[in-house]
Amino acid sequence: MAPSSAGFVTALTTAALATVGLLGYQASTTVPAKNRTDSAPAAVTSKVPQHPKDPTALPAASGTGARVVYSLDDDRVWLVGPGDAVTRTFKVTPGNVDPAPGVYAVSSRSNLITGTDGIPVEHVVRFASDVDGVAIGFSAAVRDAAPGPDATPLADTGTVRTGGIRESRADGDAMWTFAMIGAQVVVVH
Repeated sequence: MAPSSAGFVTALTTAALATVGLLGYQASTTVPAKNRTDSAPAAVTSKVPQHPKDPTALPAASGTGARVVYSLDDDRVWLVGPGDAVTRTFKVTPGNVDPAPGVYAVSSRSNLITGTDGIPVEHVVRFASDVDGVAIGFSAAVRDAAPGPDATPLADTGTVRTGGIRESRADGDAMWTFAMIGAQVVVVH
């Protein structure tokens, strides 16, 4: 081969490898997320991993505008105000019945009641009214109150289906003030 032919072949090979690399990169960035379903609401089409350095970061696929965001996997709630500003985030302890991921609205509120586990709770904010016959909502246990006379013993609560998502009393106060009837609640994995 003549010296000019070798340079030409080297240039073509380099260009071909660069093109294949670019196409491979573009293909890898457009692959759909695993387990994606087209029938799921847009706010929860796929689980977006939390930032490893900041587990309190608002999930990216959690909607827009003022809303309550509840992560089933992280047992965490975010109160999100106008402009997508997180006003508060906190850990919760869910019951044994979970709502399906999706977008809900606060449907009812109760200032003070007895939970299905027999524990008095305050600031109940319900958003899913019938998940297998169980209401789902946020509440805070009144820690200084004893269970009522008809309460299920705490050792037996594994058999009682509970939809209460328990918060601290301070977090329950914040939820009570924030989530009025009709407020949006977004449940994500």
